[in-house]
Amino acid sequence: MELLTANSKIRKTGKHFGVKLLNFGITAYKSKSTGRIICPFASSCVKYCYAQKGAYVFGNVAPVFERRYLLTLEKSFEQEMENEIRKKKPNFIRVHDSGDFYSREYLNKWLRIARAFPEVKFYAYTNSLNLIREASIPGNFDFIFSDGGKLAHTIDKEDERHSIVFQTKNDMIAAGYVDSSEYDLYATKWFNDSNKVGLLMH
Repeated sequence: MELLTANSKIRKTGKHFGVKLLNFGITAYKSKSTGRIICPFASSCVKYCYAQKGAYVFGNVAPVFERRYLLTLEKSFEQEMENEIRKKKPNFIRVHDSGDFYSREYLNKWLRIARAFPEVKFYAYTNSLNLIREASIPGNFDFIFSDGGKLAHTIDKEDERHSIVFQTKNDMIAAGYVDSSEYDLYATKWFNDSNKVGLLMH
């Protein structure tokens, strides 16, 4: 089972910036195997979550994401991910094009992985705001707080990097947000000097 892959947006982004960008996804919202809520702080975002539509639900994508989620529960996950990173040598990794940090223990696994590869830049959109705020984050890991979760009202929109979904690009520009709808790395601190990340509804 491949752990790091590239969906169409990730491939397009990597080509645009001339970097090797890969992503890791797990089941969106709820595990069919365990019944566990994978996105425990999701709220309104569940209604328009792209990872519960189309290819993420039909075909072989959903079972693969479920197997990856089950692997994250295992002690071997960190070692297997580290082996995958050594094998594929990415410059950037998006953690979770689907799913979220469902527990402190799981988040800590990713933070240890990031510390083991200081030359690789990691980033993730997340609704697990308090888990991130309470953690010691290495400099090569960037988090974008999603404005569709239960804790969205707590986001400091001046000091905390966050994303908002807009109906139109004109609305996004008027609000002063940087468009990362087409090229994902514009969401990160390495390509966006502001804390404002804009996404178009899709």
